[in-house]
Amino acid sequence: MTGAETEDDIPLGERKTVTDFCYLLDKSKQLFNGLRDLPQYGHKQWQSYFGRTFDVYTKLWKFQQQHRQVLDSRYGLKRWQIGEVASKIGQLYYHYYLRTSETSYLNEAFSFYSAIRQRSYYFQVNKEDRPELVVKKLRYYARYIVVCLLLNKMDLVKVLVKELSEEIEDYTQRFNTEDQLEWNLVLQEVAAFVEADPMVVLNDNNSMVVTSNRLQEGGVPPLEQGMVVGQLVLADALIIGNCNNQWKTSMGPFVQDAELTTEAPVPEGPPSVKVSQVKFSELTIDMFRMLQALEREPVNLATQTSKQGTLEPNEKPAKRENPHKYLLYKPTFSQLFTFLSASFKELPANSVLLVYLSATGVFPTGHTDYEGPYDFGGVLTNTNRDVMNGETVQKRNQAQKEMHCLHPGDLFPFTRKPLFVIVDSSNSTAYKNFTNLFGQPLVCLLSPTVYPKSVQDQSQRGSLFTLFLYSPLLAFSSVCGLNTVRKGLWERAQEFLRKVYRDIGQMITRSRTIDQAFLQFFGDEFLRLLLIRFVFCSATLRLHKLFRESRSFPESYPELPKQDTVESNLLQKHVLELAAMLDVQSLFWDDSLEAY
Repeated sequence: MTGAETEDDIPLGERKTVTDFCYLLDKSKQLFNGLRDLPQYGHKQWQSYFGRTFDVYTKLWKFQQQHRQVLDSRYGLKRWQIGEVASKIGQLYYHYYLRTSETSYLNEAFSFYSAIRQRSYYFQVNKEDRPELVVKKLRYYARYIVVCLLLNKMDLVKVLVKELSEEIEDYTQRFNTEDQLEWNLVLQEVAAFVEADPMVVLNDNNSMVVTSNRLQEGGVPPLEQGMVVGQLVLADALIIGNCNNQWKTSMGPFVQDAELTTEAPVPEGPPSVKVSQVKFSELTIDMFRMLQALEREPVNLATQTSKQGTLEPNEKPAKRENPHKYLLYKPTFSQLFTFLSASFKELPANSVLLVYLSATGVFPTGHTDYEGPYDFGGVLTNTNRDVMNGETVQKRNQAQKEMHCLHPGDLFPFTRKPLFVIVDSSNSTAYKNFTNLFGQPLVCLLSPTVYPKSVQDQSQRGSLFTLFLYSPLLAFSSVCGLNTVRKGLWERAQEFLRKVYRDIGQMITRSRTIDQAFLQFFGDEFLRLLLIRFVFCSATLRLHKLFRESRSFPESYPELPKQDTVESNLLQKHVLELAAMLDVQSLFWDDSLEAY
């Protein structure tokens, strides 16, 4: 209310408008702040609360649109406040995507974040002497960049990073803050993600072509008519990252106002303007790639509704196309086990749980007469918050097993239901020592444990094994040292690979000696494509001249029949034909081509 005006001078209708707006604004903040208290795991507990939150924000957004003039004059509504509401709606859509794995909601988040920038809602913030408002703007930029990364809008990411860099410089100069290093780290991490792909596709004018590696229509070879495979469906996936030397991104500073995290929950301190106290939700390059390998291309729901900027929280795809995913960055063993147990408990009938482990290897310290599932080591879990008697355990008896490690035996209880495991680690072979105790379908795909030095040098950019599972052609080009490929050649090579995939699929389904577990998983499109890409990866590395040790080849449990799959003459011929197409045939052993 303005100047000398008293409440009595304001018409009753306008007074009620302001009162109703304040009620909706307070209610929306209350509900949003309550989101942080929802359990991070489980599918059902959060849905009704999210629905109520969406409903209030729908009303709030429409209310401020309908009564903007009154709110401007009587309430003093500022444009940055409208931006805050829009930003919260973007966050809700983004976290609805994280909770449901529906990529369509990424587009909804993008539409709101894009509107904030196009309409300059935060433009006036820099003119106010309030650092906490500038921090809101910086956080908005970070979240917008994350959504653009996930949607592969790389050209826009570069523009936003430049704008964010300028905003950070202005912010730190004006307010002499302590959080400049943290914001500069955000910039570095985003830049690392943009540059992570080892090879780029170029147009004729040398501009970069952005390629998507999500599952696309027609991207999976169909099953042969009459082929009998399992009817299992991939329902849940745990994507776990704990590599010490790999680039990661801060998936938006989800801070203040109870912003949510994608990582395992950690107790948070009181709110603060300082970003140094921010809890970041983090993704490594490998997690980022596996996340997209388990998703279909998003559909833009906004095109099916009325216009950009309208909120339709109940607009949901009729069918959940993607498996539900949990993203766990450096979880402790107890956190990892909790999420595994929750997924296992809620796994529907005829469904599969996938566990992806990208983590530093933990090796056994000694040998015992009996080698059981806890005698081969495993992969590292976080030690930060696992304490005994208030102190982290520093020493242990040599005969004792490593406590901060996920051993193969730790997964045994979960083999009571169909389990598909991918291990990308220097000790992945520990997971060869599985025993299928309960007769349920069980497959483990295991990375090489040793790489040639030239490949090791690229490890910060992500693992070669995961790169093959994410984009075989990108990985093939990388291992051949190609930095650029022309768009026309890339498209011809992709078309050739589709034929290769069909042949690999037939090798798997026609083999008379293959373990039935592979066929039981083959009915699901995501798992079928992962298995086919795994076979292609194995065949490629076996023929590549730099990969000389058996430890440099992927393995699996159960073991694949090599002559029918990874060492098939037909598949070797295909690998060499692809190498010739890319003019890198000199890097591969060609005896098999001559013998074919």
